[in-house]
Parts: sequence; C-alpha cells; structure tokens
Amino acid sequence: MRYRAGAGGILSMSQLPAPLDRLPFPVIGSPLFIISNPKLVIAQCIAGVVGSMPALNARPAEQLEEWLIEITETLAAYNAANPDKPAAPFAINQIVHKSNDRLEHDMAMCVKYKVPIIITSLGAREDINAAAHSYGGVVLHDVINNKHAHKAIEKGADGLIAVAAGAGGHAGVKSPFALVQELRQWFDGPIALSGSIATGDAVLAAQACGADFAYIGSAFIATEEARASDAYKQAIVDSNSDEIVYSNLFTGVHGNYLAPSIRAAGLDPANLPESDPSKMNFGGDKSKAWKDIWGCGQGIGAVSKVQPVADFVAQLKREYAAARTRLMG
Repeated sequence: MRYRAGAGGILSMSQLPAPLDRLPFPVIGSPLFIISNPKLVIAQCIAGVVGSMPALNARPAEQLEEWLIEITETLAAYNAANPDKPAAPFAINQIVHKSNDRLEHDMAMCVKYKVPIIITSLGAREDINAAAHSYGGVVLHDVINNKHAHKAIEKGADGLIAVAAGAGGHAGVKSPFALVQELRQWFDGPIALSGSIATGDAVLAAQACGADFAYIGSAFIATEEARASDAYKQAIVDSNSDEIVYSNLFTGVHGNYLAPSIRAAGLDPANLPESDPSKMNFGGDKSKAWKDIWGCGQGIGAVSKVQPVADFVAQLKREYAAARTRLMG
C-alpha cells in the first residue's frame, strides 16, 4: 500500500500490483547496457532491491536462457533458505525499437521463465505488454515526457519510469518535480523516478515528490559485481556532475556520458557534433559506443568508493532511515 498527496494536500491511497507491492526497499536498479549481468542482478535482489538487466546484454541470444535459468534458480534457492527475508523480484529490459531484431526471441524467453517485471524502452507495443500479462508479469515503461507516458499506458503498460534530467545513459531534460507532478495529475499507478539518485536521502525525496520507487543506475556501476572495467568504476568515484556531458552523438538519442571517456576517445566533450536521430541503432556496432563511451548520471558526486552491492544497499537503507527521522523531527 502507498500514499501520495492528492487534491488539497489530502493523502490518497492506492494499491500497487504484485510483485511491486512486496518490495523490501523502494529501489529499482536500472538495467545497465553491457554492465548488468546475472551476478549483479542476483546481488541486487538478495540485498532487497529490484535487480535488472537488458536482454541484449546476453550475447549470443541463446545466452539469455542460460542467464534466466541462473537467476531464477539462484533466487528460488535463496528464498527457500530465507523464507523470512525473501529476495526482491528481478526485471528484464526490452528495447522496443525496430533495430532490435531479437525482441520476439527475447520476449519469448521472458514468458517461458515468467520474468516478474519487464522494463520497456524506446517504444511501446501492445503485444509485448500482453505477453508479460499472460503469466502475471508487470510492465514498466521508460518515459521522458507526459506525451510518451500517455501512449505507454494506452498501450497497456502497468507503470512508468520517469527518466528526468540528470539520469545516466538515455535521459530526458525535465526536472523530476515537473515530470512526476504532471504524471500524477492523471496517473495513479506505479511510478519509478530516475535522475541523479545515489543516496538514501534522494530515495526518500523521490517518494516525497510523488514517485513510488527510486530508479538507480550509475551508482551501481561502482560496485564489485558490476561488469564494468576498473577504470570506469574509478572514474565514477573520482568524478562529479561537472564531468557529465549530454549528447546524442553516440547512439542517435540524447544521453549523459562521462567526459573522461569522451576525451580518451580523442573527442572534445565541449564540442561534440550532433548525430542524425534517424540512424539510431541499439545492436551490433552501437554496443561499442557503450563500451568505450561511458554512460553516467549526474548523481555520482555521492559515490566515494567501489564496494559490494550489499554494502551499497545497506548504506542506502541507513541514509533513508536517517532522512525519515530528520523529517519527522
């Protein structure tokens, strides 16, 4: 059960759909292209937050089934051994774009293994939502504005991921306050907020402005389980928001990237050309962009070290509890 401010400041109450109504902590780990893998997903879920990964991280396509078996069996074994403290559910991200020629195959695998949460990006399709609903799955859709949000819900998505300014990777330009406020004017379903969230204080702030969950990505890159290079992780520790560059050069869609990786590629972060959005592609050669040019959000100034997922989530929980105590006096 959740509460949010309604008309006249009165708290209204609504029901979150399963399995979102049973999360131990209101955080969803965002799917990190190339970086997320079963090791990271499992660690996130056991720590009490939703772990996720893009289906496209499994290469070749046949590897996705192997990874889904590993995740589902490991989490089932953990839950059997810890009935009083079960793991959070996991999510698979599907890129719903015409350049993704694996979508049908990957979605069939999600249906076969009954993936609890499907995160859809860069397009909304009724058949993908229906496939998830066929076994009781929940669909959350990435949006950067109100227009895209309406389309997603009209096509059957259950909830929204509000990707606000400052989020890592493909990000919007709207203030989180403006975006969530506009969504809550008409939508009372699940909303996760993305954009510069890396502390427990920010998790509480996301809920205070009307979201149900915080959606955290960049901070999880600087964990031991993440499949990122040591240089990438250390750059996150060493950098802050001054080193984040917003550009569409690398994939055709605007996103936030770490300036040190852009300079290492021989480019000037302050003088990047514009890309042709019609040429965007999220498979094949474009994966190199994410390997060499590091996606990252503005919240990394709060990241001071590389640590295990369990330690980072425990830190978030302590900060969240302390922030609630401060606010309640």
